Amino acid sequence: MPFLGQDWRSPGQSWVKTEEGWKKTSTEDKNNNVSVASFCKAEEEEECFNKENMLLSLSYDMAAKKRKKDLMNNNTKVPYFHREMWIYVHKGSTKERHGYCTLGEAFNRLDFCSAIKDTRRFNYVVRLLELIAKSQLPSLSGVAQKNYMNILERVVQKVLDDQQNVRPIKELLQTLYVSLCVLVQDMGKSVLVGNINIWVHRMENIMQWQQQLKNIQINRPTSSGMSLTDLPASLQLNIMQRLSDGRDLVSLGQVCPELETLAEDRLLWKRLCQHHFTDRQIRKRLMVSDKGHLEWKRMYFKMSRCYPHREQYSDTLHFCTHCHILFWQDTKHPCTANNPESCTMSLSPQDFINLFNF
Repeated sequence: MPFLGQDWRSPGQSWVKTEEGWKKTSTEDKNNNVSVASFCKAEEEEECFNKENMLLSLSYDMAAKKRKKDLMNNNTKVPYFHREMWIYVHKGSTKERHGYCTLGEAFNRLDFCSAIKDTRRFNYVVRLLELIAKSQLPSLSGVAQKNYMNILERVVQKVLDDQQNVRPIKELLQTLYVSLCVLVQDMGKSVLVGNINIWVHRMENIMQWQQQLKNIQINRPTSSGMSLTDLPASLQLNIMQRLSDGRDLVSLGQVCPELETLAEDRLLWKRLCQHHFTDRQIRKRLMVSDKGHLEWKRMYFKMSRCYPHREQYSDTLHFCTHCHILFWQDTKHPCTANNPESCTMSLSPQDFINLFNF
């Protein structure tokens, strides 16, 4: 059997094929060639190492740019707003027609951008945003969640510019911040869509908005015309009866002693209690003073902590049960001309959310 290994008795010479033909080389020449080859190989490795470092630095720069881009995308000024005045809603989809039956799709397609600018619809949209922040935010798609934050930013900016409806927006931001504190902890469970850095940045924006609303200073009107205090007491009381929130009455009573006296009117608080609460709820929370009179003001705030208030809006979303169209109250929908007596019902913000929970 032939010996395949290197013979130690070899003179150290070997034949090497070159361009000029076969040549006999010794061990020293071979070592020199190896040293030259190793030197060239070292130079090639160093060059590859430099290229790898350059690629790694580029990848790090791209990752940093991507993180920056994610944050910039959160602050984009071109949201995916749709301006559809009505949408078709159906509880099932078929091959012939597809129903926009999710809350996120309805939130994307309805014209909430213009609804913010409408005074009649503003409170409706704010209440809807608050209900979504409490429990429905994880059910929205990524685009719908982005639209939610863009709409919220426009709402806050409108309040800062108009200096109106400050308290409802403060409550909305506080509700949303508390919900996000819980949801961000469950980011690994696919609760929210997107990078966690984006949501942390959004929470920072919410805190910044809260600080801006806290520092807001309502300017007095520059007109020198007649003010509320210049009106007769009967007219002032008539205006107070139009207020549906007891906290507004308390704030109005802090303006001057005359308004404070009117704000303590028992009949005013009685009407307010009867407007928001049922007779059964009132009977459960009766409070009698030492003089034997019902303390309607104390009863109102006590029942406010136990029962929800009655909600009233100037304009609401309506749903037609005949053609399954969801539309704003003053917007015409397709079956109005063919069926003027179509069965439509007004939807509160909670009813709007319940419409898609089937």
